[in-house]
Amino acid sequence: MDHEPHGHDLGLAHDLPLLRRRGLLGLAGGTIAALGLAGPAAASIKAIPEETSGPYPADGSNSNSLNVLDDTGIVRSDIRTNFGSVTGSAAGVPLTIKLKLVTAETGKARSGLAVYLWHCDRDGNYSMYSEGMTDANYLRGVQATAKTGWLTFRSIFPGCYAGRWPHIHFEVYPSVAKATTYKNKLRTSQIAIPADAASKVYATDAYASSKRNLAQISLKTDNVFKDGWTTETPSITGSVSAGFVATLTVGV
Repeated sequence: MDHEPHGHDLGLAHDLPLLRRRGLLGLAGGTIAALGLAGPAAASIKAIPEETSGPYPADGSNSNSLNVLDDTGIVRSDIRTNFGSVTGSAAGVPLTIKLKLVTAETGKARSGLAVYLWHCDRDGNYSMYSEGMTDANYLRGVQATAKTGWLTFRSIFPGCYAGRWPHIHFEVYPSVAKATTYKNKLRTSQIAIPADAASKVYATDAYASSKRNLAQISLKTDNVFKDGWTTETPSITGSVSAGFVATLTVGV
């Protein structure tokens, strides 16, 4: 007869010595894994809201049919410079944008998706559209997610123009191969620039107009973010002198 105490209610710390004596540690390991103690699963997050692409997407969707997505050179990480036959680059405080794309329901990383990202320059103007910039194509680019779901763009801190909170546009596509026309996009959304970092950048002389415009708008009055901005706001680190890094997990 087995005379060892059972201690059913004394927990795993009590049971482990008994399991060692009985050669049942393999079974215990399986039990631990079954109880979820071997490591947490990926957490689900909310899907990022669908937002307007605005009047300057250059994805073939608006009335002027401008489409930068089928141009050679659009797939790139550093979007500060013009590409193709156009020279020149956008000046401003450096901003690195890191996005991780996951399945919203499960939190599982999405490999091979493509993101088309674009935003205004430090003066609030958009390449391909604004006066004097119709030949420019900087601050636009496409990147594919790695196996981990991550992708990175190197850019500049966008300005704040009248009537809008400072933001970044992006569209998600099934793959780089399909990221050639808006008709293939899976989702369109925007990134809300955190107020603290924006205030620091806009205090510099080069962003003087943005400082005035930011004082006249808030997230609560912005026509895109006023219904909620939690899932669209990245964490951000850095400084004006060293540049900033914005990081956001995007549920799709």
